[in-house]
Amino acid sequence: MIAGNHSTVTEFILAGLTEKPELQLPLFLFFLGVYVVTVVANLGMITLIGLSSHLHTPMYYFVSIFLSFIDLRRSTVITPKMLVNFVTEKNIISYPECMTQLYFFLIFAIAECHMLAAMAYDHYIAICSPLLYDVIVSPEARFYLIFGIYTISLVCASAHTGCIFRVHFCKFDVINHYFFDLPSLLNFSCSSTYVNELLVLIFSAFTILAPSLTILGSYVFIVASILRILRIHSTEGRSKAFSMCSSHILAVTIFYGSAAFRYLQPSSVSSMDQGKVSSVFYNIIVPMLNPRSTA
Repeated sequence: MIAGNHSTVTEFILAGLTEKPELQLPLFLFFLGVYVVTVVANLGMITLIGLSSHLHTPMYYFVSIFLSFIDLRRSTVITPKMLVNFVTEKNIISYPECMTQLYFFLIFAIAECHMLAAMAYDHYIAICSPLLYDVIVSPEARFYLIFGIYTISLVCASAHTGCIFRVHFCKFDVINHYFFDLPSLLNFSCSSTYVNELLVLIFSAFTILAPSLTILGSYVFIVASILRILRIHSTEGRSKAFSMCSSHILAVTIFYGSAAFRYLQPSSVSSMDQGKVSSVFYNIIVPMLNPRSTA
C-alpha cells in the first residue's frame, strides 16, 4: 500500500487467501470450480423458474429474481479477484477499485441477510396460515418488502463506505486478505476508527442477529405446525418433517454463523486468518449452496 495519509493512497496490495506456493494451483482450481457451479446453478434457477409457469409463486419469486441474483452478484464481486490473486505474484488493486468492491459487497451481503429472513417468513405464512397467504403475501407486500430490503442494504453500505473515506491509511503493508473487508481495512488505519467499528457492531447486530432470530422463530413455528397438523408420532415421520427445512437451515446456519464470527466481535479479538476462513463460507460456499437448498 502506498505510504502517506488518506489523500495520497492510490493502491493496495492483497496478500490473498494463502501465501504458500504449493497451495496456489489446487486452491485456484477448487474455487474456480465452485464459482462455475455457483454461476451455472443460480442462472439455471432463474431460467428454470422463468420458463416454468407452475413455479411462478411468491416463494420462487424471491428465489429466482432476488436471492439467486444476489448470490450471483455477490460471488462475482469477490471470487474473480481472488482467483487472479492465485495466479499473479502481486495482486494490486487501486483505491477506487477497493471502495467499489467494498460498496457492492456490502450491498449484496446485507441484502442477502434480510432476503433469507423474508424467505423464512414466507415459508412460515405458507405452512402455518395457508388460507391467509394470498392476503398477507400480496404483490404490494412483496414490492414493499423487496424495496425495504434494498433500501436497508443501500443505506448501510453507503454509511460504511462513507465512513471509510474519513479514515487515514498510513502504514506501508500488505493487507492480509483476499478482498477488501471492513475489518481488514480498519486494521491499517493510523487515525481513529471508533466510529467505523461502532457502525460495524450496530449494523451487524441489525443485519445478522435480527434476521437470524426471524428465521429461527419462523422455523420453530413451521416445525410445530407440521407436527401438530399432521399428528406425526413415528420417528420416520418426524425425520421427514425436519428434512423439509434441513437443507435451507444448513445454508442459513453457515451464512449467519460465519458472518457473526467475522463481524460480531472486536477487531482486537478477531484473527485475520480466522476471518479469511470464515469469509470463504459466507462469500463463496453459501452462494453455491443456496440454489440447492431452495430447489
